[in-house]
Amino acid sequence: MADNRPIGVFDSGIGGLTVLREIIARLPSESTVYFGDDGRAPYGSKSHDTIIRYSLQDMAFLEGKDVKMIVVACNTASTHAYKALKERSKVPVVEVVYPGARAAVEKTRSGRIGIIATNATVSSGLYETAVREQAQILLNEGRNTEALDKLSIIQQACPLFVSLAEEGWWDDEVATLAAERYLTPLKEFGVDTLVLACTHYPLLAGTISKVMGPDVTLINSGVSVASVVERKLRENDLLSDGMNVFREFYTSDDASKFESVASPFLGSGLPSGTKKVTVDHFEVGV
Repeated sequence: MADNRPIGVFDSGIGGLTVLREIIARLPSESTVYFGDDGRAPYGSKSHDTIIRYSLQDMAFLEGKDVKMIVVACNTASTHAYKALKERSKVPVVEVVYPGARAAVEKTRSGRIGIIATNATVSSGLYETAVREQAQILLNEGRNTEALDKLSIIQQACPLFVSLAEEGWWDDEVATLAAERYLTPLKEFGVDTLVLACTHYPLLAGTISKVMGPDVTLINSGVSVASVVERKLRENDLLSDGMNVFREFYTSDDASKFESVASPFLGSGLPSGTKKVTVDHFEVGV
């Protein structure tokens, strides 16, 4: 039996739209509800407990929209709050860290992998742990052994990238200068694979690729996440029959600004009809 309830997706701002776009491309028959918590962004500079509280409030809002799945389209929330979200959610929860980590270890040719993320994600160490765990799985399967036997990881926090993405400054002089400053250590390290471990960062992929050069593969976890979403929908018999598909968008900041920045990226007339909401009234114990 079909389940036409929407998929709920949340992020600290517009970055999660990079994941939403891939979900819509892979599963066009599924309805979606997106919440961008722009009013409290960035999450990457917040404390562990604050990130958990914000994430639980975001989930509570989406649960009020009768969603059938929660997609945590934020690496910071995934690294700090996924366990709490999974424990409290009444529906399946999909995070973005492990799909991205898996893609990185599958793609690397030299075993030199770079991870760029928010301060909170880098300091947690969870993304590096995920990459090493996924690498061990592939090694046990006898896959990509030549590269993964020499696995070496470098991390770099790039906090300004979130602000640049939110401002729509994706491919200009300011973005290029910031990228050159942040990415020089990774170029010197010789990475051949670079994980964009913040869902805002794919919005700056053109600039990042230009600075890193054509021989470095960028990993956008959105594609891998969409694949996981489809698999979990099938496993839980939650697929839609494609009737009355809709897209809803909410932000905790200015709706018109949200749409003006997001529209050039998302395309197809989206987002439209975005509504401003607040979620800090939801009582969630951390």
